[in-house]
Amino acid sequence: MPDETIRGLSPRPGGVYIDGTLGSAGHASMVLRLAGPGGTLLGIDRDEEALERAEKALASVPGRKILVHGRHGDIAAIAAANGIDRADGILVDCGVSSDQLDTPERGFSFMSDGPLDMRMDKSAGESAADLIATRTADEIERILREYGEEPRAHALAKAIVEARSKAPVATTAQLAAIAERTLGRRGAKNPATRAFQAFRMAVNGELEDLSRAIEDGLKLLRPGGRFAVITFESLCDRIAKRRFAAHCVRRVSLPQGGEREEFEPPPARLVFKKALVPGEAEIAANPRARSAKLRVAERMPGGEAA
Repeated sequence: MPDETIRGLSPRPGGVYIDGTLGSAGHASMVLRLAGPGGTLLGIDRDEEALERAEKALASVPGRKILVHGRHGDIAAIAAANGIDRADGILVDCGVSSDQLDTPERGFSFMSDGPLDMRMDKSAGESAADLIATRTADEIERILREYGEEPRAHALAKAIVEARSKAPVATTAQLAAIAERTLGRRGAKNPATRAFQAFRMAVNGELEDLSRAIEDGLKLLRPGGRFAVITFESLCDRIAKRRFAAHCVRRVSLPQGGEREEFEPPPARLVFKKALVPGEAEIAANPRARSAKLRVAERMPGGEAA
């Protein structure tokens, strides 16, 4: 939803913008062009291959560009380290990129066989194969339930542990086969879908990063600055919806009469009352966009830290 995202962020000439999930810089290019030669872009991505693609894509775009290898959950520290204390707009585009999905060696997709890695940052942390090899059945069940919303998490966790006792579960094909044997096929959805989502989110700490990015990012915004979040899974959308709502100013009636404003500082307002979703034309051109949702919040004046 590039057009809706840009409309939500409403970039202005000379503004300072942070793209917390730079990817191949599609959104960032549009933002920086509107910010003009006096604009600044801080682009963050944990995938070094994405940073290389972004650097090439942004080479001809005017404006100041700071590209950083890191995670959007560390947005406050990264901004401070690069001399940015206020931003006019922030974007976080959650989930896995098409480049990552389409590269079997990265291990994100059950559509082709590859090593069961799933790390967005290949230089840090444990892979999905490591996680599966070292966690207890109860821990694997919790991951499947909390990060994948898998209704048969207990059965699948038990099957994974049983399979690893015979041979390491080290490839995407192995995990997909275990899920299909255990859960069976019901409808068009691949039975491994929730498991792959769960292990990917657990490996990369996606939900925790998103929560931190929203909380710290809203504090970084100038009054009038906007925070846009694009999500593809209900868990991520739920976090964006709830965290934005918590900062929105609401009037509460008092028992003794009158009203007071309540909100988690800093105060914000929703730019769009409901999440925006892609239109039929965009879904036809890019079927992976079908589950996308865009939410945008604007920081209001007041609520500055003491």
